[in-house]
This record gives sequence, structure tokens and C-alpha cells, in this order.
Amino acid sequence: MSRETYSHDPQDTRASAPESRRQHRSGPSGAPAGRRSAPEVPARNESAEVREQYCGRDARSDRLRAHYLGERAYVLRDSEIHSLKEVGKFRVISAADLAKHAYGENLRRMERDVRQLVRHGLLADKTLEISQRKTLRVVTLTKVGHRLLKKSNQLPDDQPIYHGLVKPRDVRHDADLYRVYQTEAARIESFGGRPVRVLLDFELRSNLNRDLALLGPDKDDPDSRGRVAERHGLQLIDGRIPLPDLRVEYETPEGELRHVDLELTTRDYRPNALAEKARAGFSLYTRSEDAWRLRRVLDERELIAGVSSL
Repeated sequence: MSRETYSHDPQDTRASAPESRRQHRSGPSGAPAGRRSAPEVPARNESAEVREQYCGRDARSDRLRAHYLGERAYVLRDSEIHSLKEVGKFRVISAADLAKHAYGENLRRMERDVRQLVRHGLLADKTLEISQRKTLRVVTLTKVGHRLLKKSNQLPDDQPIYHGLVKPRDVRHDADLYRVYQTEAARIESFGGRPVRVLLDFELRSNLNRDLALLGPDKDDPDSRGRVAERHGLQLIDGRIPLPDLRVEYETPEGELRHVDLELTTRDYRPNALAEKARAGFSLYTRSEDAWRLRRVLDERELIAGVSSL
């Protein structure tokens, strides 16, 4: 496959054994017990540097490898594969946030990689109207990009990978989840933890509904529903099981697997809905322009819950 001229030969990923990857858990039955408070002394570790500066300052990100899908070879830089992994985990990411967090704000390098991935048919680059006066440029995996990412074993088997847009009208909210994750991941890494897996609400809802369906006639019994909720690391609130926008599973410095549930709230949230999310124990995030209103609602409801601004 033709590409630009390089001073070294690309590596064939079929020629070497895949790197060993920790399998976190295969199903909801092993859901972590919940969030754990951070120790007093923060320590910036190597994983934080890798997450923030993976491509922006590392020449090794230009290393080429051949990845195969059927008989076709895709010769990709390590930075391009990293971008495919980031987009696949979150379904949709704004181009600006991808440049900031995956490329250390190196816009030129990000544009180069996105252009190549689009040319190969692995990534879709779209600009969508989110209001009468605003547009948002986002990237998503294509079906081919999804297949290549799964085939090349770049992510743990239990990490869901998504492609395409499901609800274009929610694209701004969904794209902002990547920023929520980056903020929370920095917090986790500050006390020596390590993020290992992310789950979107789609995956959580699918797993939860599967187990609720198995209850049969007891599906409306509060005790039965409560046990199912607990098994998934969730809570039963007034007969309902609230779901977060995003769950981040992480490893503590002691090697324990835990999780934190995150909700991106907006000014459109009704007070009852916001109160339900707070009572469920979710970590609440919001855009800076909405923070004052949401904090006022929480104060009026006398709910002890903080709201972090993006």
C-alpha cells in the first residue's frame, strides 16, 4: 500500500506475538464494590505522562506497523493506532479534544493522522450543527476501523469498542464524555491509580437489563431489583436504578479493582433527575456555564454532592 517515504521499514504485527494484556473481567457479576476516596498525598506517575503526552512529544509515535484485515494491509503509525483506540472506546470525540489529550495539543500531528485514517476508511471526520450558530467537528470509527481495531487486539477483550453516531442530536454531550474521562483519569492517577477500562451507559444498560429480565415474575420486586443493582455496582433509588453516563474502572496502588461512575449534567436536567443522580453516588460533572445553576439546585435540595466544571 502506498504511503509517504520513510527511512525505516514498517513492522508486520503478524510476525510477533501480541503483548500480554490483563483481562479485567468478563461480565457484570464481578462488578467492583464502588468508588474509593483518594489518599492524602498525590503522586504523579508515569502513566499520567503517557496519557497526556503520548503523541505530542514522542518521536516513536511515528513508528510504522502493518495491521491486517483479511488480505489487506494497513500501514499505520503508532499514534494513528492510539487515536483509533481512543475514539473506539468513547464512540465520538471532538477533534479539538483529541488534539489536546491524545497529541499534547499538537494540532498539526493530529490533522496529519486524522487525514490518513480517513483516507484509509478507518475514521469518519464530520462537522455537525449543534445549534443555530455553532458547529462541532467530531471523529468516529467506521465499520472497517472497528473491525481492524478488534482484529489487531489493541484493547483488552472486555473493553467495548464502538463505531458511528447513534444520536446525532446528542453529539455534543457524548463527545464531552471524553473530557470528563480525562479529568477523572488525572484524579485517579494523582493518587497512584491506573484506569483500565471504560464503559458507556449503553453497555451498562445492556448488562443490567439482561439480568433484570432473568428475574421473570420478580422483576418488579424491590428486593430482587436491589440485589441486581448491587451486583452491577449500582443503587436502587425510589424503585429505579439510575445509570451513569460513564463508568471508569481503575486499579488502586494496592492492586484492587474499583470503579467510579460519572455523570455529565447540563442546565436541561430537571431538579428531580439531578437529585436522583446525586443520591446514586455518581460524580457529577458539568460545563462551566452550567455549574452555578446545578450547584444551586443541589443546595436547595440539601444534597451533599459536588459538581466539577469542565
